[in-house]
Amino acid sequence: MYHYNEKEFVHTKDLAMYVIGGKYKIALIWALLQQPVLRLSEIHRLLPAINQRMIIRQLRELERDQIITRHVYPVVPPKVDYRLTDIGLSLRPIVEQICQWGDQYWETIAASPSASTLPEEARD
Repeated sequence: MYHYNEKEFVHTKDLAMYVIGGKYKIALIWALLQQPVLRLSEIHRLLPAINQRMIIRQLRELERDQIITRHVYPVVPPKVDYRLTDIGLSLRPIVEQICQWGDQYWETIAASPSASTLPEEARD
């Protein structure tokens, strides 16, 4: 058994999914891999389909799990930015593999006979 953040995990894969398995966590990590330092407004611009409240929630979880750091500048109005930690940066090959898999998956399903049942905007 593995104990982390007051939770119990049978296997380390379960722990990994707990840490990076949030609905938008991979997208947030990907954004920070593209631009190493981002403010909340910049993240929201890069990922407009995600509402700001959800972005903040996922960022807090990533910070708690030491995937990102949150840097608060002592200025008025407050300025905050986010960056990946060394642990977060170690996810680069995993995130790149997930993106490559997504590309391959899309090519496969878009070429399949059932692709005609996909919404038109998804077939572009």
